[in-house]
Amino acid sequence: MIPSLPLTSGHLSAEQVSRYWKDGFIFPLPVVATDQAAAWRIAFELMERNWLDAGLPLPLNSYKRLNAQCVMPLAWEIGSHPGILDAVEDLLGPDILLYSVEFFVKEPGTRHVVTMHQDLTYWGMGAIDGLVTAWIPLSPATPASGCMDFVRGSHKNAILPHQDTFEADNLLSRGQEIAVDINQADKVAIELHPGQMSLHHGLTIHGSGPNISADRRIAAVVRYLTPDVAQEHGGQDYAIPVRGTDKKGHFIHYAPAQEWFTPEGIAMHDKIRAHQAQVTMAGTKEKGLYEGAR
Repeated sequence: MIPSLPLTSGHLSAEQVSRYWKDGFIFPLPVVATDQAAAWRIAFELMERNWLDAGLPLPLNSYKRLNAQCVMPLAWEIGSHPGILDAVEDLLGPDILLYSVEFFVKEPGTRHVVTMHQDLTYWGMGAIDGLVTAWIPLSPATPASGCMDFVRGSHKNAILPHQDTFEADNLLSRGQEIAVDINQADKVAIELHPGQMSLHHGLTIHGSGPNISADRRIAAVVRYLTPDVAQEHGGQDYAIPVRGTDKKGHFIHYAPAQEWFTPEGIAMHDKIRAHQAQVTMAGTKEKGLYEGAR
């Protein structure tokens, strides 16, 4: 286990902030108590058992993998956790919007992968600095279980060409993969354990391999924005203020889930999914996650 980086009252040091902007990522940050992370895993897996065959309009995986904050109180609890936000604030400043919460699961002994890509490729926001992804493990993320690999300094590139594969074993909506050869020696394995977190820039090239371990690899992935960010295609997007104020008005605000899968939450999830699909799946006739295909 990689020792956590030291924080000062939950905040990054000036050197750690500098390292993030140099490398495009920073890890492992101790932002959640280990018993809290364990409780989140229990709650997540209980949700899976309770709602898998509950007659939801879309497959349960569609709600886990896209804007879970609309329908799952657990997603909102994680996304608004003060310990996580304290570290994010050191990078984005005092005004923070929550863009999305997703749960990524790799079952043990499966071939599912995430090909090397940049998060901002298909999000219609351009090559911006104002988006940070927090990756919070609910179970150990190790090289054996398919932890992420980051390419140090790759966030200094523009959005690079990607190609769509739509491969069945790819967890990304389009199976997108960066159309650039990545030297294996340039990859940094981001080993994380419950209680820790990584933060990475929206342009950092990253991906992950299969889970050959005996345990599930479960992670909550939270995207945070500054209010300065704006959707370049498709009009206003949707986000929830989690700290400070939003004086820009680039995003439509809405209430996060307080109860599980309410009709109102499902309706909001549908509205956001339909809007974001216009941008995320633009230029392809394939059905990806935004159409509930997974």
